[in-house]
Amino acid sequence: MDGIQQEASAQNMSGKRRGSPYQGRMLIRGELVESTGGQWFESINPADESIAGSVPKGTASDVDRAVAAAEEAHSAWAELSVARRSQYLMDLAAAIEARADEVLSLEVADTGNTVTGMRGDVTSCVERVRYFAGLGYELQGRTVPGNADKLQMTVREPYGVVGRIVAFNHPFAMATHGVATPLMAGNTVVLKASEQCPLSASLLGEIAAQVLPPGVLNVVTGDGEVGAALVKHPRVKRLSFVGSVRTGLAIQRSAAEVAVKSISLELGGKNPFIVFPDAPVERVAEAAVAGMNFTWQGQSCSSTSRLFVHDDIYDEVLQHVIEKVRSIRLGDPFDESTQMGAINSQAQLARVEEYVRIGQEEGARLVAGGVRPTGGAFGKGFWFLPTVFADVDYQMRIAREEIFGPVLSVLRWSDTDDVIRMANSVEYGLTGAVWSRDISQALQTARRLQSGYIWVNGINTTARAMPFGGFKNSGIGRERGLEDLYSYTEEKSIQVFL
Repeated sequence: MDGIQQEASAQNMSGKRRGSPYQGRMLIRGELVESTGGQWFESINPADESIAGSVPKGTASDVDRAVAAAEEAHSAWAELSVARRSQYLMDLAAAIEARADEVLSLEVADTGNTVTGMRGDVTSCVERVRYFAGLGYELQGRTVPGNADKLQMTVREPYGVVGRIVAFNHPFAMATHGVATPLMAGNTVVLKASEQCPLSASLLGEIAAQVLPPGVLNVVTGDGEVGAALVKHPRVKRLSFVGSVRTGLAIQRSAAEVAVKSISLELGGKNPFIVFPDAPVERVAEAAVAGMNFTWQGQSCSSTSRLFVHDDIYDEVLQHVIEKVRSIRLGDPFDESTQMGAINSQAQLARVEEYVRIGQEEGARLVAGGVRPTGGAFGKGFWFLPTVFADVDYQMRIAREEIFGPVLSVLRWSDTDDVIRMANSVEYGLTGAVWSRDISQALQTARRLQSGYIWVNGINTTARAMPFGGFKNSGIGRERGLEDLYSYTEEKSIQVFL
């Protein structure tokens, strides 16, 4: 039995679900409401397959109600001073902070992510809302030089109603960040919760109802019908989505059928981590494991899931990676000592298993994991051991397609031009990493990688003021910082004749 299985299967995961299942509502016009269709759907705890909670199964009519409420609230919200909108966001941050334990418990039960990881998410949510509350003062226009008889200037104005659709891996973090930015820019928002993990977005609506004016933020829950209705709504002029490339492409097509819309997309990645022969072996191995986001079950679009190691240190780095991966502790997500939780859903687990089968058929060498853990504690739930493939060819499907699970591919290289060509050969371009003691070499490599966010001699941290977004099919647009705030405004030119 794998060492990870032996350690993890000894854990007892009973009795960790705290409280009864959460029953959420949608937030429309400041009121917590049910669906016009009267239906509900349940969200399953990935760790034990119990019912984590339920929310209304919304309809296109509910989207209409939410958009109408946002439209009605927009004029008054946009006319508020920056200081007043900022104070509302500060109040929202304080209200979230006051219920942080409740948010945390709900997120762990709904996502299968560990309590330690999700605690960081909740903390960052509060910080990000406060950050954008202060950043609003930088929402400035320009004056443009002209003749003595003219004054030329620009002003930034909000779009109006913004639609925001979030993913399942960090649902509360994406929801709070996703509404704070457009709200600070003077827009009103309709937030569509993740279908797989909708509970915390519903709780955000519950919290927001206590501090924000009615209609400024609206939260709808439901399946693809609700998302499609929001995308195609003619009075939603600005859309933001985090999820798969396939869905992102569908959103672009659908939105274009009804109106010209501003759309930003973050659509995943198959991100390279290039290790030069002068890199410190053990630190690189630690970074490789951290960069794969095994603590999130590999369910992160920024995961550096392709580890390119120079031939001179390949075997040594690989051995350290295997040892570190095998020491990862699986178990009850509510246990503070757990390092990796459960895959988000049965469908996602099946996807991971299918790619592991494909990797073996393609000839990659499975050196860690590759199966579900066994034992009484894992009798229920969507569990999978952290997995490493060695001797991967860059043209294999496991090295080209996003798995969105705990599967790391390790590739060998010897020529710099070749490794950059291999790294850039996929359709994605979200993040990347380079490790070398030669900073000139590292920076030159970083410049040549077709990715939107590059780490050099480090991994997995993102600066709040740095733009984050992808090249190629990893998306369009940038989040965080001023670029994010400005993206929720339209620039208007005004020319005054004196």
